[in-house]
Amino acid sequence: MTLYKNMATRINQAQHIIVLTGAGVSTASGIPDFRSSGGIWEQDRSREYYMSSEYFQKEPEDFWRKYKAIFQMKLVGTYHPNNVHLFLQQLEAKGKKISIITQNVDGLHERAGNTTIINYHGTLQSATCPTCGTSYGLSYIMNSETPYCNDLYGSTPCGDILKPDIVLFGDSITEHDKAEAIIDQGDLLLVMGTSLFVMPFNFLPDYAIYQRSLPSILINREETMKDNIFDVVVHDDLSKAIHHIQRFLQ
Repeated sequence: MTLYKNMATRINQAQHIIVLTGAGVSTASGIPDFRSSGGIWEQDRSREYYMSSEYFQKEPEDFWRKYKAIFQMKLVGTYHPNNVHLFLQQLEAKGKKISIITQNVDGLHERAGNTTIINYHGTLQSATCPTCGTSYGLSYIMNSETPYCNDLYGSTPCGDILKPDIVLFGDSITEHDKAEAIIDQGDLLLVMGTSLFVMPFNFLPDYAIYQRSLPSILINREETMKDNIFDVVVHDDLSKAIHHIQRFLQ
């Protein structure tokens, strides 16, 4: 219990916690872990090609069929925040500043009630027209097999096929500078449920620890390639770890 007490002490002392989250945060909500050992991407590497910007441009209608199947879009609305999401919301409700930078595209941090969230890899909750920039929500996306823009582009309906608002393979990451800027404001780094395998997201802990000298905590079920740079590391189920930490929080 000493490690959990140590984590709780650091959380108690912090005023602005920078939280990096990955797929492990959402597995207790029933969402598959795409990246860990045995995850969806490991099972079928062709999914990376089908979920690429190149494939969207080449075969947009088939892209949408595969996109909805791979991300289990019919189930997105049935997922609910779990106790890990709610733990972060409760910290915010107690008056701490919580800034979440997440790899997850499920929108569960928003549904849990946190207010400062950077969706580093985008979101499943919306799609945008590449031609006119009109944005559409999840209900519209799910209304047809291939979602088309029905907004006016000039004097005629646009009619272009929408592009989902997640970062596809081959797309540029647009939120990295924003993520570093918010790290500049923090006084504790809390990393949960991520393998820290995917670049450039995995550069963020280095920036926080080496450039900003933030004290740091890592909680993940499995070892990561960056375990050695953190002050406190626990390999455990996230829900169990959070339960232990909560026992020592003020």
